Amino acid sequence: MNIPYVLRNIGALALVLTLGACSTISGWFDADDEDPTAPVDLIDFDQTVAIKKLWSVGIGDGQGEGYYKIQPAIAGEIIFIASAEGEVAAVNRHSGKVQWKVDLEVSLSGGVGVFENVLLVGSSDGLVLQLDASDGSLIWSSRLRGEVLAAPQANGKVVVAQTYDGKIQALDFASGDILWVFDSNVPVLTVRGTSTPILSSNVVYAGFANGRVLALDANTGAIVWEVRVAISQGRSEIERIVDVDGSMALAGSELYAASYQGRIVAIDIASGRKLWQHNVSSFAGVSQGFGNVYVTDEDGTVTAYLRTGQGERWSQTALGYRELSRPTPVSSYLAVADFEGYVHLLSQVDGEFVGRIKADGDGARADMLSDGNLLYVYGNSGKLIAYRITAKD
Repeated sequence: MNIPYVLRNIGALALVLTLGACSTISGWFDADDEDPTAPVDLIDFDQTVAIKKLWSVGIGDGQGEGYYKIQPAIAGEIIFIASAEGEVAAVNRHSGKVQWKVDLEVSLSGGVGVFENVLLVGSSDGLVLQLDASDGSLIWSSRLRGEVLAAPQANGKVVVAQTYDGKIQALDFASGDILWVFDSNVPVLTVRGTSTPILSSNVVYAGFANGRVLALDANTGAIVWEVRVAISQGRSEIERIVDVDGSMALAGSELYAASYQGRIVAIDIASGRKLWQHNVSSFAGVSQGFGNVYVTDEDGTVTAYLRTGQGERWSQTALGYRELSRPTPVSSYLAVADFEGYVHLLSQVDGEFVGRIKADGDGARADMLSDGNLLYVYGNSGKLIAYRITAKD
């Protein structure tokens, strides 16, 4: 196994078993045995793109020690970013100049959500905080039950936050008062993390640890539709893990989601009908571009599926078990980061390697951001780096 799991029971005991921190675990393999899930060595290739580092800034302790995926967010000319130790900053995305920085003096575990002139972050002890995007000042904070491991989302009326105990909780946008709570059925054993809810047209789209994606009415919490992405099966609790844990992608009338030990699916958001599905095992999330839907499998395979549902367009298998991030389209390329902090660039057309650079030696779990040919990487150590990607002459 390449990922950490969390074991829950009725007594609320949480035991984290970090299985992916090293390629072998003492006692699991004999000295002469080769670990089949050990990360593969990187292959050499001729780079056909130029990767220029534009700037880099440091933000606190980055992802900290809690295996968090605190995501930066772009709004206009600014990137908003947060660290596990409680720092939040606004950075000009062209120059790298820090516009403001605040220390909230709380341990952050989820963020950053942006809506118009406010920011939203969540803490490891269940706080949701709304900040003024112009200076980082606190507008309100609200206490929820459960660790907030993804960025809260807002639409100007409600704020929705997903907590690690399987709940979606809605707050009043103006006051932070709790409006409603939706509670899902949480399995005994789950992947460490939650999917980031999507709030669009007064509907909340959320993925859960039981392998389901739900659409909820943002005003009431009522279920609009429910789709099973994966079916829990197997003899052991580990074999039955089917979390929808990574970021989903909404494009037009279609929602794309993937589960661990399950499937990638395309869902019609009006009806909740599955348009197509393929077997995958992913906890990094999905993205879309060039008429493709991209996903990284736990075994390190990067696959492009045709949005039309006509099957696989290409797959790249040379990054085996390197704990890949969510694929991020940038210009005509696709970026994925690995556990060693290398960012790999692939062609969106055929999946061939075109470039590589090492961004952060501590790795890069957070989803990368892009705008045109600019790529923004938030490394686990707290470095936010901007790169320009161009074809070589």
